[in-house]
Amino acid sequence: MEAVNLLSSNKYTEKQIGYLFISVLINLNSDLIKLIIQSIKNDIQSRNPVHVNLALQCIANIGSRDMCEAFADDLPKLLTSGDTVDSVKQSAALCLLKLFRTSNDVISPNETASRIVHLLNDSHLGVVTAAVSLIEALSKKWPEEFKGCVSLAISRLSRIVTSTYTDLQDYTYYFVPAPWLCVKLLRLLQNYPPPEDPANKTRLLECLDGILNKAQDAPKSKKVQHANAKNAVLFEAISLIIHMDSEPNLLVRACNQLGTFLSHRETNLRYLALESMCLLATSEFSHEAVKKHQETIINSLKTERDVSVRQRAIDLLYAMCDRTNAENIVAEMLTYLETADYSIREEMVLKVAILAEKYATDYTWYVDVILKLIRIAGDYVSEEVWYRVIQIVVNREDVQGYASKTVFEALQRPACHENMVKVGGYILGEFGNLIAGDQRSSPQIQFDLLHSKYHLCSVSTRCLLLSTYVKFCNLFPEIKGHIQQVFSADHNLKNPDAELQQRAVEYLQLSKIASPDVLATILEEMPQFPEKESSLLSKFKKTKPQVEEIENQVAEKKQRPQAVMRDLSQTGSITGKIIDLDDTVTTNGSSNSGIIDIFGTGAQNGTAPADNMQEVLKLMLKPNGILFEDPIIQIGCKLETRSNLARLGMFYGNKTNAAFDNFAVAVNCPTQLTDQLVVQAKPVDPSVQGGAQVQQLINFVCLQEFTEQPVIQVSFNYTNTNGTQQSFSRLLYLPIFINKFFEPTDMAAEQFFSRWKQLNQANQESQNVFAAKFPLDNDAIKNKLMGLGSKLLENVDPNPENFVCAGIIHTQALQIGTLIRLEPNRQAKMYRLTVRSNREMAAKTLCALLAEQF
Repeated sequence: MEAVNLLSSNKYTEKQIGYLFISVLINLNSDLIKLIIQSIKNDIQSRNPVHVNLALQCIANIGSRDMCEAFADDLPKLLTSGDTVDSVKQSAALCLLKLFRTSNDVISPNETASRIVHLLNDSHLGVVTAAVSLIEALSKKWPEEFKGCVSLAISRLSRIVTSTYTDLQDYTYYFVPAPWLCVKLLRLLQNYPPPEDPANKTRLLECLDGILNKAQDAPKSKKVQHANAKNAVLFEAISLIIHMDSEPNLLVRACNQLGTFLSHRETNLRYLALESMCLLATSEFSHEAVKKHQETIINSLKTERDVSVRQRAIDLLYAMCDRTNAENIVAEMLTYLETADYSIREEMVLKVAILAEKYATDYTWYVDVILKLIRIAGDYVSEEVWYRVIQIVVNREDVQGYASKTVFEALQRPACHENMVKVGGYILGEFGNLIAGDQRSSPQIQFDLLHSKYHLCSVSTRCLLLSTYVKFCNLFPEIKGHIQQVFSADHNLKNPDAELQQRAVEYLQLSKIASPDVLATILEEMPQFPEKESSLLSKFKKTKPQVEEIENQVAEKKQRPQAVMRDLSQTGSITGKIIDLDDTVTTNGSSNSGIIDIFGTGAQNGTAPADNMQEVLKLMLKPNGILFEDPIIQIGCKLETRSNLARLGMFYGNKTNAAFDNFAVAVNCPTQLTDQLVVQAKPVDPSVQGGAQVQQLINFVCLQEFTEQPVIQVSFNYTNTNGTQQSFSRLLYLPIFINKFFEPTDMAAEQFFSRWKQLNQANQESQNVFAAKFPLDNDAIKNKLMGLGSKLLENVDPNPENFVCAGIIHTQALQIGTLIRLEPNRQAKMYRLTVRSNREMAAKTLCALLAEQF
């Protein structure tokens, strides 16, 4: 109370002590908070600027939501009033910025937006500096309301760039005029696209040209502060040039300017130069200019002491790689990989593998690169990398013999990594006959070489080798006896690992019982893999913002025709198994299957509409819930998904005292979905006792994107309370939507919008503007978008009011990269929803489904 009393004093020292005490020690739930707010309001209306500043400082220090609500209207008026002195305007702008950061929904731009923007014309540079910080934050949330700042910011920037030392003497820092204001203005302009007005655009280009010219001038001081201020402006100007990405001359000049920093003695400057050049390398205008510095970048990779700078050099080499320099860059990265820090080896391996595949003109070179990767950094070679080399070898006849010979030689090395054994086992099992004519790689020698590694390997690798051995039974009948001895060894036939034991037993019997013709059919060479984009690109979706965005993020996960050594799955071995969907009772193509569109507008094939459209739409964003309930029965579900596979647990609860007889559940997958969705269900008991609950598992395999849903027909007989026999039959939608196969994808802002721009074809976008069905509550919107299955990306959209998401829809045929942007208009209570995807059907389906949720 004593501190509150001090606020009423007219003595500066007493008022200062009162505000200091309150700022540090006040409890926001205190009964005195209303008195404090009233005292602050009195001081804000004071004609003494010292008292006003003390009050503003206290508001900012406390920075609570109560303060936001109490002063959200007063501060903009104080800031834009013609009677407010400059020092108070500065404090008011910074205080308002603090409250905006605390609770941005309390402040609204309304009629003060244009008046705040015009502070950029203020004669006092201190006011302008504080106002730019505020406008930069507000324009991210309300870009339209504050777009007038662009022309004023360009005008103010032009005056600073063309000024001399004497013009801005009070705001010149070590011979650099108003550097921090320049940096803030340049950053503000990055919130907007390049200006369309020719006069503004010309003026901005002149400013940027002037900044690049001044960067080349001889230093006016040897002190580090001069260089720091000068470089701060330069790097922010280059960021704006990259953001505009429309001026070839400026982009090339920026690249050349950054090139001078690549060998600078300051570590931070080298880091920043490499980081900015990564972005320049992705522009069509400056890509060639970046390549001119290739030798310097490679040299920095070899001589740089700081690991973070070496990481940026690797990112830049990856971004600047094309067909003309791929072999040189890959060779240098392989050389560096031998001594690279352990923390970056896995990422380097992935980058080298992607570059080798992307720019390979001679696939023997690609095979050499991958095998060298395994030899140098085998522990860091992921499954995707060695899966991919096998897929390419299987698909290219011209490289199969070379791959067999090369991998055979690699296996002869004394130190041979287990990943090399996996690659060797698969390739020799398929194509070992191509080198068997040479006495040095005869069938027996191939078998002995592989089997010498057998006992040193993990169980999954030994399973793979057993598949190779049974392939040898077909390729090389002369060594079948030796192979059968291996299969029949106790450590295989009686192995505690069920997978290995099963292979040994089955392969042994297969080699004994099957005739040569049958054996040749079962163990024939694998068919080619469907040509789709590399799974390595999907693996690389967490790339750094500085690295070129990987297109499509499409991977290969496939089920191959039934044969031994069939697919390169995620199990760690190459097996003949697919997902276990046994004990099926109904499958797609059932005679009574009917198709109902996704919003329940009608039925085809004569089936009545389902009874649970509203309930099933609610489950689009939830994994479990109630599908249907009445006084007789309750039907619930719980969904689990992994990649393109889904398992739906169904629960049928009898709410009566009488038993359900002839209880049956038919899962009907529409004929239109035959090539898109496979469904298989386990049987249910024909009788459900009164008050009991039965369960059922239904498995789904998503073959490709789909727009319609499977349904179930639930039917049974029961006795009602009057003793009369009744029958029950309901057709219900199942909550299987395309978004259930989403995998969330994390992206930085640069990645997101780079990918967004790439998906600019008319058939890659679906957009819907609609009225809000529910209150526009941020938390509710976030929860719904997270329930969708994609990744809700924070701080990515320049407008913080918007929501963006990214994810990959897994199907068996391919993986579908998808980006989502939801823009609420709170005043109009409307939404604009945009979905972009490399598959038109997926974009349209998701857009239609999501619009129903908001």
